[in-house]
Amino acid sequence: MINYNDKIFRTVANSENGETSNETVFRYKQTGNILTSEYAGGKIKSGHLIGLVDENGNIDMRYHQVNHLGEIMTGICISKPEILENGKIRLHEDWEWTSGDKSKGTSIIEEQ
Repeated sequence: MINYNDKIFRTVANSENGETSNETVFRYKQTGNILTSEYAGGKIKSGHLIGLVDENGNIDMRYHQVNHLGEIMTGICISKPEILENGKIRLHEDWEWTSGDKSKGTSIIEEQ
């Protein structure tokens, strides 16, 4: 299992209907297979996520955030890890809003 504890990630790509950007910073914490994160930056004033990490490092998570318009947005996401040549982690994410227009998208975040 990959341990994400104390790792910092930044968005490098996102679908147009997403709210994270390269200004969004995620600070991951992990205890056992439970993952949490606080995040903010760009269009996001404050966000939190909670998820479960499986034996392959995949993350099944739920998130909620307050955006720059003052709206609460919620969603679900599945993240799949890729280990880069430099040893850092890149996460390939498939997500879906559970609020708003309930659209789907993809994003990529990378360990800093």
